[in-house]
Amino acid sequence: MAAAMLKRTTMLNSMVNRLRSYASVAVGTDLVSGAPNVSLQKARTWDEGVSSKFSTTLLKDIFKDKKVVIFGLPGAFTGVCTAQHVPSYKSNIDKFKAKGVDTVICVAVNDPYVMNGWAEKLQAKDAIEFYGDFDGSFHKSLDLSIDLSGALLGTRSHRWSAYIVDGQVKVLNVEKVPSEFKVSGGDVILGQI
Repeated sequence: MAAAMLKRTTMLNSMVNRLRSYASVAVGTDLVSGAPNVSLQKARTWDEGVSSKFSTTLLKDIFKDKKVVIFGLPGAFTGVCTAQHVPSYKSNIDKFKAKGVDTVICVAVNDPYVMNGWAEKLQAKDAIEFYGDFDGSFHKSLDLSIDLSGALLGTRSHRWSAYIVDGQVKVLNVEKVPSEFKVSGGDVILGQI
């Protein structure tokens, strides 16, 4: 009986480990080697998606040899994301550039076409690069996904920000609750760089 129980427990642990092949993100995490096959989809129109054969961008191409400020949020066209989160980065874009940041990126668990429409509505596309994480794999790889089914959103991203240098996390801020906007704004991370 004990042998059967041990075998079953070992099998369950093995299954869980296979399903959860992702590592949590923390200061010091190397995103490029930690999630080598994870990619994002640059915001674009449907026609641009078709002409690019629905291309994706690997994390190494986003972060390698660059200084990047990236922020994640629950979703395009949602309240805090639209009214506070994106504007806090857009209004500070010149200050980020003055600190040597190569790129400021906004990412959400949305398709790249929704992200494109939202970026255009916010008139932020020239300042910030927008990426979709259509299947949530990027946020899952970082352990930054959250079930927001209660708000009819399904699995989404926590609200967070990070400063990444050559793929390595130097600063990470994650809100305790996705509706809060206390530690993940542009002003906060600007002071941490």
